[in-house]
Amino acid sequence: MKGNHQLLFLDFEFTMPEKSSRYKGFFPEIIEVGIVSVVNDRIREQFSSYVTPMQFPLLTARCKSFLHITQRQVDEGITFYELIKKLSDIGKNYTNSIITWGNMDLKVLKNNCNKRNISFPFSGMEIDLSMEYKHFFGDKNQTGLWKAVKEYGREGIGKHHRALDDALTTYHIFKLVEKDKRYLEKHEPTTIGDRIDFTQLINRFA
Repeated sequence: MKGNHQLLFLDFEFTMPEKSSRYKGFFPEIIEVGIVSVVNDRIREQFSSYVTPMQFPLLTARCKSFLHITQRQVDEGITFYELIKKLSDIGKNYTNSIITWGNMDLKVLKNNCNKRNISFPFSGMEIDLSMEYKHFFGDKNQTGLWKAVKEYGREGIGKHHRALDDALTTYHIFKLVEKDKRYLEKHEPTTIGDRIDFTQLINRFA
């Protein structure tokens, strides 16, 4: 993970339809973006912005209530085309690993690009950290981002469902999991309860 290799931690928030109604042709559109670029184990750049939806520009009451995002915030956000340019620019000159918690972020981004006949702005490895976390700990079900943080005895960064805060939280979970992997490479695991000393790990990370 050195040299010109970049870790890109992404999080998007999307539009949501009302539960009681059906929008003809509805598809989720990105309305907030959070990006954390990490190179040589250091944060190179952070970026956060609201994004104006194009197909369904008026946010539903459900969307505004759940995400605590206002109509004015998205109306004053960047355009989807500006978002794509930012994503393309931040990935230039690097070999990228694109890391998200869950697979919906990149699915929605790809679908939004397809709907507007725009090329996907990234090339590189795509990593669903929630699946890595699931497989690493042997969980039967995928764990929510902030639940995973609490399982480490820590708190998330900022507020849940704020794109940059979630991207930063994903980055911190990534670092904790990587530390656990290195720890286990040096110590023969026995049981799940014995194989990780969470207190020492957290103290070393703090």
